[in-house]
Amino acid sequence: MHQFISCFVSMGVDLGSLFKKETCALADFKNRVITIDAYNVLHQFLSSIRQRDGTPLKDSSGNITSHLSGLFYRTANLIDACIKPIYVFDGKPHPMKEQIIKLRNDRRAKAEEEWKQALEKGDMKTAYTKAQQTSRVTGELAEQSKELLDALGIPWVQAPSEGEAQASYMVKKEGFFAVGSQDFDCLLFGSPILVRNLTSSGRRKLPNKQAYVKIGPELIHLNQGLKILGLKQKQLVDMAILIGTDFNSGVYGIGPKKSLQLIKKNGNVENVLATIGQSEAPSFSEIEEIRKIFLKPMVSDNYHVEWKGPDHEKVIKILCDRHHFSEKRVSLILDKYQTMKILVKQKNLFDF
Repeated sequence: MHQFISCFVSMGVDLGSLFKKETCALADFKNRVITIDAYNVLHQFLSSIRQRDGTPLKDSSGNITSHLSGLFYRTANLIDACIKPIYVFDGKPHPMKEQIIKLRNDRRAKAEEEWKQALEKGDMKTAYTKAQQTSRVTGELAEQSKELLDALGIPWVQAPSEGEAQASYMVKKEGFFAVGSQDFDCLLFGSPILVRNLTSSGRRKLPNKQAYVKIGPELIHLNQGLKILGLKQKQLVDMAILIGTDFNSGVYGIGPKKSLQLIKKNGNVENVLATIGQSEAPSFSEIEEIRKIFLKPMVSDNYHVEWKGPDHEKVIKILCDRHHFSEKRVSLILDKYQTMKILVKQKNLFDF
């Protein structure tokens, strides 16, 4: 008999091994609108943009600036490629997410202690790795990011709950091209296309090695993947429930491949549980609630999307005057945002 345990993954459900990925380049998305999971990429920036000892990038006053640096420089690359980004921010988390939030906070606290210990030993390699695990997008950092996006003339949307759900909804409703995120949960929320590595630096460190590999944007098509797997959208969500989501723990020993086999054989998660045993399993009402989170998520139509172009003075005030970025370098990168003039001249179809 299988037993349910807390096997939450850190960021979404790992479905990557089951879906075909199409390698592409930023140039392939010219004039495309991509809704970006803001908290996901901000977490990416906070984790990866760090000093040698793992300390996040900070200004001379000690304020963290990794998120602003990543948002400014890497969004510039998108604009320079004539991509129209929309950043979508998380709202209030669903009550069923409380356990994973607590687990993540516990892991951060442990990683922070291990980071300090590694620093005392002079083990910079371990210190850097542990420091990356302490990253957290606070409300303050999110608000600072929104302020910078406003100054840059980049639209952002506040989701009522899950940012991935709102981003996926907007792609389906407005006919936007894709959701940009590292998180496969966007597929569970029904995004027709997921773009990964959109705001990555172009390389990724190999686990436990001092070596890097080149990375580029990857496309994943939901309907194509479902057809290959022989699944319906609801069954994909049921697979995720067995694996473990942000809203429930999974079944011990069941990963993506085994989950696929069980769902295809039994049809749905209830039948699977009846077959393998239901020790500590979620109730049928909890299963239905998780399905509802993904298939009928809380989203909003209250948003306005427009690319206005940067306010040079405001950007300098935020980055240089307040956070002591190099004005020369910021001004140089702002030149990339001149492509926004092309986007601004194009008719804005999204006036709500």
